Amino acid sequence: MLRIRKNDQVMVMAGKNKGKTGKIVRVLPKAGKAVVENINVMKKAVKKSDTYPQGGYVELEKPLSLSNLMLVDKKLNQPTRFTVKVLEDGGKIRIAKKSGETL
Repeated sequence: MLRIRKNDQVMVMAGKNKGKTGKIVRVLPKAGKAVVENINVMKKAVKKSDTYPQGGYVELEKPLSLSNLMLVDKKLNQPTRFTVKVLEDGGKIRIAKKSGETL
């Protein structure tokens, strides 16, 4: 079970974007990274092409390490650790340590 999934609300705990929160856009499990919406945005120069007809500079969201991200508890709106509970049917749910809410 992945620690962080797509559409989770997370907070950046280290680096130049420390303290910012955002929603996970994409998770790269083999690389151990995730792309967070509007965080770690870099400018890249691109040539004219079919995908970028104007060319010039494009802003891209670069991946962050999963170790630098923490889930945000919806109830308290603070970063929290979580535990995994196995249900009777074999499914798993994530439960926040601070508030006890399901994530």
